[in-house]
Amino acid sequence: MGKGTVVMAYSGGLDTSICIPLLKERYDYDRVVTVAVNVGQSDEDIAMASEKGKKFADVHYTIDARDKFVTEYLFPAIRANGSYEGYPMGTALARPLIADEVVRVALREKAKAVAHGCTGKGNDQLRFDFIFRIAGLEVIAPIRELNLTREWEIEYAKEHKIPVPVARDKPWSIDENLWSRSIEGGRLEDPSYHPPEEIFGWTVPLEKAANKPELITLDFLKGVPVGMNGEAMSGLDLITRLNIVAGGHGIGRSNMIEDRILGLKARENYEHPAATVLLTAHADLEQLTLTRQELAFKRMVDDKWSELAYMGLVHEPLFHDLNAFINQSQQKVTGKVDVQLYKGSCRVLGRSSPEGIYSDDLVSFDSTTLDQCHAIGVSAYFGIQARMIEERKKK
Repeated sequence: MGKGTVVMAYSGGLDTSICIPLLKERYDYDRVVTVAVNVGQSDEDIAMASEKGKKFADVHYTIDARDKFVTEYLFPAIRANGSYEGYPMGTALARPLIADEVVRVALREKAKAVAHGCTGKGNDQLRFDFIFRIAGLEVIAPIRELNLTREWEIEYAKEHKIPVPVARDKPWSIDENLWSRSIEGGRLEDPSYHPPEEIFGWTVPLEKAANKPELITLDFLKGVPVGMNGEAMSGLDLITRLNIVAGGHGIGRSNMIEDRILGLKARENYEHPAATVLLTAHADLEQLTLTRQELAFKRMVDDKWSELAYMGLVHEPLFHDLNAFINQSQQKVTGKVDVQLYKGSCRVLGRSSPEGIYSDDLVSFDSTTLDQCHAIGVSAYFGIQARMIEERKKK
């Protein structure tokens, strides 16, 4: 008798695939249960993970969590203008949800241990571990604990006749969900290396992008998108559609140096067409509907929210506190935003809202509703302390 059952977060990729035999050979588990969670990967990837999980694991689960991902993770990210070091987070938002689903299966299978295929150098290990440890489960991480290299993994997979979608000449590690597609590994780890066009799957190069601008109108209700071009749409359908539309204009590529949680700098490549457009439109609508003080304070809140979300600390009390403020602030963020998509750019051309803090009468140069003379007294006191200091310098 071995250690019983271990439940593993499973993607069907190289790392998680070789973990199945490793958990039996090196860790002495009797049963390995794999869990593939659909958060917007391609149909082919989900089918591959399901097929390989059923073939190599003792029990396999495939869970469709796309709607839950949209409503419980992506909508809050939109409300919070969620971005980390300038790009829309995707992988970071999906990991806590995947981990939660793995915990549910572990409880169902009466397992005391859970596993993941993360390395000891990236962010995902911490995001998974945080959720697993909160659930009181033992965490097994073979890639990290055995200090494995990519070369060793490829050879081990061959020895165990495990097909993996990785080759030495194209060792890209790809993570995909509804919000983002990340590509790393191989020569991409060199910051000076120019990413080849073959790594991109959602966005076209600018030279192949549509030659005519496309105007779309996005509808928001209390901070979340609810429709496009006058058609009411679910969050899942809207994001899926917008990824195609904006991707066809070459919108949403990031090629950057990112600071990981552990302090390591990493070269990262991302695609996020829908996220780019929706975050741009949402932030613009906030400018129309929130007060100056709300906007200034919310920028600080959004930054901290994004940092905690990036780390996967979704059960940190401060994270819940920030969400409470953000959700309250979004009660007025309702309206329409007209966005032009063209050759990699996403520009807001117009916006309207029944909650807008805007009066064309008061701001117009041709209106006398506000008496301009009232500003004379304000101007007399404006900057008075700085003026006094400057006057002393002249003496």
